[in-house]
Amino acid sequence: MMASSVPVILSLTSSTESPNNASSYPSKNLVMSCLTMIFGAISNLTALGILAQSRARFRRQSRKSFLLLTVALLLADLLGHVILGAFAMHVHLNWKSEISEHQKSFCNVFGASMVFFGLCSLLLGCAMAVERCVAITHPFFHVSRITIAHAQSAVLFLSSSALVLAVLPFFSVGNYTIQEPKTWCFLPINNFYVPADKTLALVFSSLGLFALFFSVLCNIVSGLALLHARIKSRNGNMTPSASSGRRASSTSTASLFRTLDVEMLVQLTAVTVVSFVCWGPFLIHVFVKQFQWVPHNTKDPFTLVSLRMAVWNQILDPWVYILFRKTVLSRLCCGRYSQEIMIPSHSFSESRRHTISLH
Repeated sequence: MMASSVPVILSLTSSTESPNNASSYPSKNLVMSCLTMIFGAISNLTALGILAQSRARFRRQSRKSFLLLTVALLLADLLGHVILGAFAMHVHLNWKSEISEHQKSFCNVFGASMVFFGLCSLLLGCAMAVERCVAITHPFFHVSRITIAHAQSAVLFLSSSALVLAVLPFFSVGNYTIQEPKTWCFLPINNFYVPADKTLALVFSSLGLFALFFSVLCNIVSGLALLHARIKSRNGNMTPSASSGRRASSTSTASLFRTLDVEMLVQLTAVTVVSFVCWGPFLIHVFVKQFQWVPHNTKDPFTLVSLRMAVWNQILDPWVYILFRKTVLSRLCCGRYSQEIMIPSHSFSESRRHTISLH
């Protein structure tokens, strides 16, 4: 999720421009880098502020873990945006929009940052999907066994795994190379001559694809479980019973909890779709390239095209939590979402009054 390098990668097309136009590109790209960096940072900070305001709705232990994973994802996006944005402006200001072959140390740090923050976002998104799947399909197990400490351990483990993979080239396991149009550094994509480079590229793409596909699978299972619970709840409400007041009370309470589950699942599904659309082509391209023989110095335009899609992930992620909120969803759905929240609470109060009058 390398959105901070969007200006560098999107706007630069190597040094094939005419000399008259080439001098104007660095200044334009620098302005674009600053604007994109500011916009992305504001977006992530806004999403974090929204989560901070809604933390009261996550007081239950079963939802604190999801909140922690969400905050970790947005923090990873924010840090990656700022750090990679600083690298992008450094390239603009010092090397006229190109990374020099002599800047090996800078290239290593740049490439490691892209690998680390990219994998962090993908793995944390997968952890969020797994957490919600367990919470929805096995609620009693989730409430009794899954704690905030488990979520903290998951964040630490996933970020450490991404860090280990990112720093391996510093210990002579693989390399980071300058990628066309010489504005970014990454693992060698077309390199059959060094087995370590091929292995690292395969591990990176395989982990990313596994995180994406497993997130999709968990979201499908969670969605089907919520749909089954909704159908079962409606059938239960239609069945007359002597203890209808007590059943209405428990059903309304469960409906309130499921409403929040639906909201979180909608947000998680949107994050997964954004990640899949943005990251999918790049990860598949890197994975497939490891099984194709291509000369090392061959230019591959699709690599840059797929990366242009991947870099937008970090900017779009926070907008999921900005747009897919209860208040926004209620307005988009013409009040349906709010009615779904208000009706159960109203029936709950009526059932309470009904049971009191019976006594």
